[in-house]
Amino acid sequence: MLRYMLMGCAALLPAFPASAQKPAKVAPQAIKLPPTNPLWQPHKTKNYLPEMTWAEVADLLKRTDMVIIPVGSTEQHGPQGPLGTDYLNGLERAKLVAQYTDVLVAPITNVGNAGYHLDFPGSLSVSEETLQHFYVEVVQSLIKQGFKRFMFLNSHGGNAATTAFIVDRINQETPGIAVDLATAAAPFMAREPKTPGKTAPFDRHAGVGETSNSLYLIPSLVDLDRARKAKLTMPDHLTKMVPMIEAGDPTANLVFLVEALKAEGTGKGTTTKNMTDTGSWSSLDPRTATAEQGHDETEKFVNAAVQFIEKWKELRPLGTK
Repeated sequence: MLRYMLMGCAALLPAFPASAQKPAKVAPQAIKLPPTNPLWQPHKTKNYLPEMTWAEVADLLKRTDMVIIPVGSTEQHGPQGPLGTDYLNGLERAKLVAQYTDVLVAPITNVGNAGYHLDFPGSLSVSEETLQHFYVEVVQSLIKQGFKRFMFLNSHGGNAATTAFIVDRINQETPGIAVDLATAAAPFMAREPKTPGKTAPFDRHAGVGETSNSLYLIPSLVDLDRARKAKLTMPDHLTKMVPMIEAGDPTANLVFLVEALKAEGTGKGTTTKNMTDTGSWSSLDPRTATAEQGHDETEKFVNAAVQFIEKWKELRPLGTK
């Protein structure tokens, strides 16, 4: 009898609240992918090594012994630009050049020397020693396969000295022949004549110029809605040099750059975080960047690079020992 009374009382008690109950395990819903990868690019780029088969590379070697190697970086580019800006923009320019003349585009790594950007999340950096060893060893692989001439397209200022050393090592230590492509193409670049007394605005890293290039080369990765004009906080003696730099004073420009944007360990107090609140290093507002400006700059470079490459082919025909 007692047992039945207890059962009846239990039936009258309120149910425990859901929060006090142990949740039942729910099997995760199975992921259903579409029949074709929705992230894959719908086209194949001419002479772009990662997309080629070995047979296609062998066929290209019958027409050229030239390689463009972009040298980029993964680092902050303000709130509006992707971390891969330097690498991606350099790569896209190299691929555009390869559409107009036979040359292999061989990216090696998307990390460069960028220690002064490390206060901004996502920025990566390796030493100059690591970079130059890695690039030279990869070039030696290409030399063994029959490539002879190498054009390094550096798209990150922090790599400039390292790229120059890589070029020299290839020329001094291997059968390969190397040049810095920006230097080689410079004589073929159409330059506007300088107007006396006219100044050029201070517009460097992640500024209007670089953001404009990205709007043309990698438009879907730029978010101008997030852009804003930076508050520059450079040391006073560097700030005082800016008007001279804008006026075209080469000495002020040199002295400024050898001290500015240096890693924290140098003690110079000129990391990116020390000098700008957004990561953009410009007195201009990046929101004024345009794809048209990026198009014009890219078009000038592609024309100059192709002209240099064609001239080099004339001076040293394929098969020359």
